[in-house]
Amino acid sequence: MSAIKLCGMTRLADIESVNGIRPEFIGFVFWKPSKRYVTPEAAAELKAALRPEIEAVGVFVDEDVKAVAALAERGIIDRIQLHGEEDEDYIRRLRELTDKPILQAIRIVTMEDAERAERSAADHILLDSGKGGGKTIDWAVAEKISRPYFLAGGLNTENVEAAVKRLHPYAVDVSSGIETDGKKDPVKMRSFADIVRSTDR
Repeated sequence: MSAIKLCGMTRLADIESVNGIRPEFIGFVFWKPSKRYVTPEAAAELKAALRPEIEAVGVFVDEDVKAVAALAERGIIDRIQLHGEEDEDYIRRLRELTDKPILQAIRIVTMEDAERAERSAADHILLDSGKGGGKTIDWAVAEKISRPYFLAGGLNTENVEAAVKRLHPYAVDVSSGIETDGKKDPVKMRSFADIVRSTDR
């Protein structure tokens, strides 16, 4: 069964929902231009209310490496997701400051992108179509990637079953696909998780 990451949590009501659903991962977005941005202080409050077995992933876009490591070392996040233009040197410097697992998001369009995903020095990779644009990636390109990955990009209750059956991802990652009017929808969140869990990888 593919693991589940419900991303973009901003409210205590969202945490209450995920505590009942129990996905393997949730995400906090620390990129200020995002409508799902949370401050470190707000994330700390949300993390304190989160069931301890659910891992919190911090999403960053070209953030100062020391600021990222500081959030990780404070225990506000359990994993680090890099969603910008961070390179191998950035990952190396980050590893000098924290031992939290690093997840690198890679925009998948061409076979060159697939090759870059295979080479990434990060602990894990996440395949996406952009910075949370809500568009699906080219699944034919994703099929060429052999290492385990988080699959993101336009997933929702309508297409996640097909995605899991075709691509067998390590995990599926959803944000806008579980929202109504820009807020996390508990019914969609539960439905998404139920579909993934009932789908044979």
